[in-house]
Amino acid sequence: MKTSIYNQKAEVIGEVDLNPKIFGIKPNAHLLAEAVRVSLANSRQGTSSTKTRGEVSGGGKKPWKQKGTGRARAGSTRSPIWRHGGITFGPRANRNWELKLNKKAKTKALFMSLSDKAKDGKLVVVKEVVLSQPKTKEFAGVLKDLKAKIKDLGGKQMFLMPKKDDKLARASRNLPEINPVLASSLNVVDVLKADSIIVLEESLPVIEKVYLKDAKPRS
Repeated sequence: MKTSIYNQKAEVIGEVDLNPKIFGIKPNAHLLAEAVRVSLANSRQGTSSTKTRGEVSGGGKKPWKQKGTGRARAGSTRSPIWRHGGITFGPRANRNWELKLNKKAKTKALFMSLSDKAKDGKLVVVKEVVLSQPKTKEFAGVLKDLKAKIKDLGGKQMFLMPKKDDKLARASRNLPEINPVLASSLNVVDVLKADSIIVLEESLPVIEKVYLKDAKPRS
């Protein structure tokens, strides 16, 4: 499976073979949906919390005597049916949102999302991006050239780097349409959210090294 390699001026300078075990996997909608559900659930902070009637301050005194007033019995002003009372069945901070998915299945779902981008021509391999300064204006110019000469890149791009590069990270982080990601830290949700992926060529062997060993064998 071959695809073109571009320079940062969006000129074709060669071709590269994409590993079919990563970029040639047939999508499975159920597995992709499950991987997204697990990823989103595990990213939840779970910090929202409400107080029960036992945690709301006050309410220790019985509002009125049990009998003889003509009113309904009440033992505390912090009952959930009272204003300023406790909350029934509200969110609790101690809830565990974690879900589990087999590691091989998670990796295969990631490969499916990458394969889908490659199949639709939404995966662009760039030889390298060299900036004279870590300036947003320079990186925006590179992105503008790519979008002008390569059709249908869409509004949001993932920028895939082989290793941490402070200059590229600083130049791209102020662009809301760009999501700079290390090749060793891919996430199926980020891949699916991106309209297209701009991949530095050196990222391809990193993806193979990090993820291919965890992939489920092809049937």
